[in-house]
Amino acid sequence: MVLRNGWLAPTGQTRLDTRHTALGATTPAGPFASRSGILPGTYDGKYRVGGLWMSSNGPMSATVYHGRAVIQGPEPQGAYPVALDSDTVITFADGDPLNPRVDLVVLRVYDDQFDGSTRSEAALEIVRGTPAATPVAPAAPALSLTLFSVRVPAGTSAGTGGIPWTTTGTVTDLRVTVAGVGGILPVYNNGALPGAYPGQYQDNDNSHFLQRWDGTAWVAYPKEIGGIAPNGALSTGSYPGQFRDAGGVIQRWNGTMWVTYQPPVEVETLTSGVTALPGWTLQSFNARRTRGIVTLTVVLTRNGADINANSAGNITDEQLCTLPAGWRPAFDVETTACDGFANGGAYISTSGQVILRTWSPNGALVAGRNLRVSATYVL
Repeated sequence: MVLRNGWLAPTGQTRLDTRHTALGATTPAGPFASRSGILPGTYDGKYRVGGLWMSSNGPMSATVYHGRAVIQGPEPQGAYPVALDSDTVITFADGDPLNPRVDLVVLRVYDDQFDGSTRSEAALEIVRGTPAATPVAPAAPALSLTLFSVRVPAGTSAGTGGIPWTTTGTVTDLRVTVAGVGGILPVYNNGALPGAYPGQYQDNDNSHFLQRWDGTAWVAYPKEIGGIAPNGALSTGSYPGQFRDAGGVIQRWNGTMWVTYQPPVEVETLTSGVTALPGWTLQSFNARRTRGIVTLTVVLTRNGADINANSAGNITDEQLCTLPAGWRPAFDVETTACDGFANGGAYISTSGQVILRTWSPNGALVAGRNLRVSATYVL
């Protein structure tokens, strides 16, 4: 194991040490301090945090995987970049005969210049807790970053099966993240920590949205500008034009109250594209559609021979015109026709053909007269 550190040892810092520890990751915690935490990311990009992960290696041992971190000391000392460049096995002491305990796994910095420890290095350590009927984790040492807590049951040893690594509650992930100043912090165990300045952002994986620090609290970004606030998140709007989800109904804040939002109706119109069939001349076509409903009127002039209906109003089906594509009904539609002297029944087929089928008993469709067909139907 090589636990590298930057600008800590009085002598001997190598170029490799400097390259590994030049992290550029200091999430502000004040004008002269940074948060402690580890750098996020995994090789495949599937998970939020991969560095300094820990898993069991044996009955009383575990592997801490490589990764990089920043450990903030008291303000005069600054922030210490630390890099564990290879996976490292750590071993836990046997359990107390009578009571369980909770141990901490930490990254710790020793700096003789400030602590008089005669050491100037970083270390991966286990901080042993005090056995008790209801054990609590020990306090983390000064200038350290806690990675995990591990509950060691009473009487635990390699001979008794060791630490029950897979049992819920045995290992607790306590790692927290950092990101470069100005970057969006991927939250991991630190979603409740306050921001350092208004306008700071964090991606809260638990809440599944971006948050912005407004100076006093983390505010979900969609509630700030342009987005739709989730159900129950807002009782009063922040600005006219803000939207919220009110239990499946979209509401808009008008400056005084929430009003159910009615989206504008999209309307299309058309006055061309109809093809008159033999015996007829197109005079005009007007169509309008919205939300899949079409209303139209076609006016045609008879330029062929008169068409006479019998006493029952029957005529041979007369093809009048063809409607443009995109404006034809989803199924055959019955409608009406009139020339101001008599009237009849027509239908519009799915292919767009308008066909006259009946006319007033003993009536006639006379050459030179205008025939008007009107219809409303679903596309």
